[in-house]
Amino acid sequence: MSLLEVRDLKVSFDTSDGLVQAVRGVSFTVERGKTLGIVGESGSGKSVSTQTLLGLTAGALIDGEALFEGQDLLAMTDEQLRRVRGKEIAMIFQDPLSSLHPLYKVGKQIVEMIRQHEPDVTKAQARKRAIELLGTVGIPEPGQRVDDYPHQFSGGMRQRAMIAMALALNPKLIVADEPTTALDATVQAQILDLMLRLQREFDTALIMITHDLGVIADLADEVLVMYGGKPVEHADRRSLYYRPHHPYTKGLLESIPGSTGAKTRLKPIAGQPPSLINLPTGCAFHPRCEYVMDRCVQEEPPLAAVGDKDGFPDLGHTSACWLPKEAAGLDAEADHVRQEAAALGRSADSPAATVVDAGEAQ
Repeated sequence: MSLLEVRDLKVSFDTSDGLVQAVRGVSFTVERGKTLGIVGESGSGKSVSTQTLLGLTAGALIDGEALFEGQDLLAMTDEQLRRVRGKEIAMIFQDPLSSLHPLYKVGKQIVEMIRQHEPDVTKAQARKRAIELLGTVGIPEPGQRVDDYPHQFSGGMRQRAMIAMALALNPKLIVADEPTTALDATVQAQILDLMLRLQREFDTALIMITHDLGVIADLADEVLVMYGGKPVEHADRRSLYYRPHHPYTKGLLESIPGSTGAKTRLKPIAGQPPSLINLPTGCAFHPRCEYVMDRCVQEEPPLAAVGDKDGFPDLGHTSACWLPKEAAGLDAEADHVRQEAAALGRSADSPAATVVDAGEAQ
């Protein structure tokens, strides 16, 4: 049984302008010790999908199932969810400065979180654990920094403190919501390497949410691409980077920066993401798609297998696009971009030019 299995999740918000269909039928699984990357532009439903699982979307209209070790998170009471949040499922938010209370010392906040879930632990024991965690995530002189306030930490150090807090109770799943967006390239590389090392050490499952496919090139086992509140492609990392099928995935890959000094220009995706109140007919991506056909405007494509494995459809690689499956990875321009990105990878299993590589180059 998978650690987490989300089935046909739908999340809407009733506003004065109309019904915002933030998530329109998302399904995915997360295995123990594995990483799922969820990517897409702002407004694609990435964050809402995961925040809903933990009861963080107040006032939302929710439908579907989210089975965590066989128990439906969406059917839990507030008290049951409080016992799960932090202990079983931890979350790392995009902005640590807004997640940490500015008037309390960092160590005190970690101690409070530990004792909230484990009241039998003394303050002294929890403080010792907090110091050990700060040292584990690479904060120098943790015995002294444990008594510092959030404003005394740099952006990278605050994010490390949030990771330490997330690891405090050895959760089975960590949800990282764009944890490196506000950091410079070198610090991004350090944080991503840290998360990869800690995941292997603690065998924790990870959901990494980002708008940048380069961020998860060395981190994810599987990648879910979302657009307009729905998944448009789902595949293992290598298949998605080398044989993408959906034009939106192709556009995201072409937005990955090349090596320093490269003369090729980034190719942006034309247009703007759709309104989640007034969605286009048919495929939501069709107003921005360079391969649009009449069928794309009239019919919404389902997620369907596009790869082959031993002569049978590869159900692990699915795409919501009317293009024939033979189109996957055959575009010459996309091949050029992927080859250039792969040349910057650290190994055969690092299929894209990653932020980690950029950081190491500096």
